[in-house]
Amino acid sequence: MEYEFSVGSVRAREKKLLSSSDIDQMLTMQTEKELVRFLKDKSFGDGENIDSLIESNTENMWKYIRSIAPDMDLFEPFFIQNDIHNLKTVIKGTMSDRDYENLFITPCTIDTKIIIKAVENRRFDKLPEWLANAADNAYALLAETKDARLSDAVIDRAVMQRLLFEAKKSKSVFIREYINRTVFYSNIKIALRAAKNNCSDSYLEQALCECDGIEVKYIIKNAVQGSEALIKYLEKIDIYGCKKAMEIYKKSPSEFEKFVDNGTMELARELCRHSCSGAEPLLGYYTACEYERKLVNIIAGGIKTKTPADKIKERLRIIYG
Repeated sequence: MEYEFSVGSVRAREKKLLSSSDIDQMLTMQTEKELVRFLKDKSFGDGENIDSLIESNTENMWKYIRSIAPDMDLFEPFFIQNDIHNLKTVIKGTMSDRDYENLFITPCTIDTKIIIKAVENRRFDKLPEWLANAADNAYALLAETKDARLSDAVIDRAVMQRLLFEAKKSKSVFIREYINRTVFYSNIKIALRAAKNNCSDSYLEQALCECDGIEVKYIIKNAVQGSEALIKYLEKIDIYGCKKAMEIYKKSPSEFEKFVDNGTMELARELCRHSCSGAEPLLGYYTACEYERKLVNIIAGGIKTKTPADKIKERLRIIYG
């Protein structure tokens, strides 16, 4: 019952999301200025360029969600990913002596001031327990090896483990499925890149995380033999459509990325779009907004590079409606 008002409000709000006909119109546009004007007329956001429009859209989304959500803790798994972005930003900015404060993402669960102090003073015990050791190790690896990829991998593994913890305690079916699927494909993407780049087993041991459908020792065993061996192994895994995903990957890595994204949206449509109670409609609306911003970015990027409309359309993900 506590979500009764939220569900009604979200259903009305969904009508303002971009439609298929809106997308078709956007694909006919020739300049960023034209696209910006169209999106402003659709109340997508405020600003004079795509970046400012997307920033405005994000701020408005969270303002709205805060106004109707009975419990914002529901969104903690998404906030955690912003925390990780902010931590990586501070570590790399500190190491390279570059300004980074304008690169922070909100909302988050860890105050950015705490992250800055933790990194600058190397007092990572000030961070949440689940992140402290990983942050310390990542900092040390970057300082000693200058290998940003390995440093990131250590942090990414910690966040995957934390997300799986969040999934287990969540009452939302969508959150549980979303996280398990996300962590699964995060592991697959890490392994595929590692196999392609001839990464060592020690790298993979620090980067991969055990989850449903993933047995790390077998992923590593095949990845170190190269892409062909890894793909052949992954084709035997049918969870989350992995077998089909590998067939697509062999033809086009970009189509593989699209397949993974579309799977997440299909999950939202299945579990949230027609749900009449609980948190699912609100989570579906959040997911729809995230993917809507991705869609706008793809179209804007295509316009800037003067990519033909049919080629831009091939890159687009499915929408929530």
